[in-house]
Order: sequence, then structure tokens, then C-alpha cells
Amino acid sequence: MKSVQQEMNERTNLTGNNQFELLLFQLGKDAVSGRSELFGINVFKIREIVAMPDITAVAGTHPYMLGIINLRGQVITVYDLPAIVNRVPDTGLNIMLITEFARTTQAFAVESVEDIARLDWGQVLSAEAHNADGVVTSIARLDGDVDNSRLVQVLDVETILRNLTPTHEPDINPATIGPQIHLKPGQIVLAADDSVVARSMIEQGLTAMGISFVMTKTGKEAWDQLNAIASQAEAEGHTVQDRIALVLTDLEMPEMDGFTLTRNIKQDKRFQSIPVVIHSSLTGTANEDHVKSVGADAYVAKFVAEELAATLRSVLASH
Repeated sequence: MKSVQQEMNERTNLTGNNQFELLLFQLGKDAVSGRSELFGINVFKIREIVAMPDITAVAGTHPYMLGIINLRGQVITVYDLPAIVNRVPDTGLNIMLITEFARTTQAFAVESVEDIARLDWGQVLSAEAHNADGVVTSIARLDGDVDNSRLVQVLDVETILRNLTPTHEPDINPATIGPQIHLKPGQIVLAADDSVVARSMIEQGLTAMGISFVMTKTGKEAWDQLNAIASQAEAEGHTVQDRIALVLTDLEMPEMDGFTLTRNIKQDKRFQSIPVVIHSSLTGTANEDHVKSVGADAYVAKFVAEELAATLRSVLASH
């Protein structure tokens, strides 16, 4: 039997090969087509999986909120995930996924848990063009790039929670960001994030900081953009450092994750002096230690604009 620490180390080491593990689960039949599809969440966001406990309903709450539970002294909100994505369970809500990310803990009721699949990020494609409301961030091809590969819809839990608990306060308060950050003329920040909600908040934050930026949707897109900017700079008699002040990247992204993007940057002599800040909802000691091992200059958890600004200000000042 492997220890919990051994399993955690193995999962953390997957990121060195642009790999990750996806928890696969069923939510029931589509309310329109009647088909049952597979859904997934990155295993690193799952704290635990438990049989459905008794839930205390709370008066006057959102219709997708089933209620609250008391789990080992912590009161946790439980959401009806099938209802959120317009599915009808055949056998009921039998399993509860406790998720932990971006400094929050919440539970999602599902019909059944199927498996854990180990995948290469190259097997995962952006779903943005096929998903109007943004709750599915990507599509995973379980069997690789082959015809009729089984497909898994990877849920963007951040967007789901954002839709369920909208705030009336502005995402960014320029008054609390601190002094504006002045880059050298012609420089930008190159940013990468696959979440629609996260990109919007990052864009608002960078704008409030007075930073020019280029936003990309995947690690591969950011890597391609970085190489294109380097080629253009060279043709104009400049270095890539004259054009890119810093790279800001998420960890979970289709095609190429943030760990691989960071390692590619730091192992390339053209780019290795460009600071890289990882900005992720995957918090925890194991992830933060691995961030250091791939050479990132800093790690900041999503999403507190003031902390992001302070981190960028500190990293830029030291380069």
C-alpha cells in the first residue's frame, strides 16, 4: 500500500512531464438529449470524496445550493452540480466531492465517481469556442488524439462558484492596489490563464496597475507568443527582455500547463532572465514547493488583486 505522502509526491511529480490526474464522475442525463456524459476535475482540487451525508437546508438560499454540512468541525456549503450543468441523475445524488482551492472549501453533490485518469495536458483542448457560459473550461480526450476518443468535460469550478455567488462589489478597487507599476517603454506582461473569469479579473487588475499586457489562454499559446515576440524583437535590433517584463501564468491549462511553460522559459537562454510569477487556485505546500523547483520567481494564490500587485511589484523591483 502506498502512503498518502507517496501518492501526493507521485501526483506532484507528474507536473514535471506536463501530466496531471483527472477525477472522472457522472452527473446524470442531459435534460435535452437524454445522454450521460463524463465530467472531470483536477485531482489536486479534491480534498476528499465521501458518501452523501445528511444536509441541513438553509432558508432563502440559491436554488442550486442544497444546504450545509458539518464535516469534522467545518461547516461547508453543498451545491447541486447536476442541476448547475443541466443534468438529471438516474440514481440520485450519492457522492459528495469536497473541493479546496483559491482559499475556499465547498462541496459538490454528484451521481457517481467513475475513475481517476492520468493524462498528458496535450490530450486536453480548450472548450471556450464550444461553451457559451464558461463552466466547461476544456475537453479531455481520454484515449488521445484518435477518432472516437472518449471525451471528458473538465469543469471550471471558479466560474461555477462565481456564477452562484456573484458579488455587488467591484472585483478590483484601484484605491487599494497601491502605486502604479511603471514598466520600461515598450515592455508588457505576458499572461496565461484558461478561465474566462480569471482572465477578466487579471485584465482588470493589470489595467488598474497601469501595466500593458498580452493575454493568452493556454501555456502553449503563451510559449508561442513568447517566441514570436522574441523573433520580432530580434528583427528590430532588440532583445526579448526589451519587450517582456514578466510572465504571469496559471498552472492548469490545456495543451501545456504552467509548470511546463515555466520550465521551458527558465531552460531557454533567451528567456531565462525573464521573471515568471505563477498565479493559481491550486494552493498547498506540495504545489508551492514544486513551483520553486521549476524555477518560478514567485507564487501567488488567486485571487486577491492587492496580493497580486504586491507580488508583481516585488518581483519586478528585483530584476
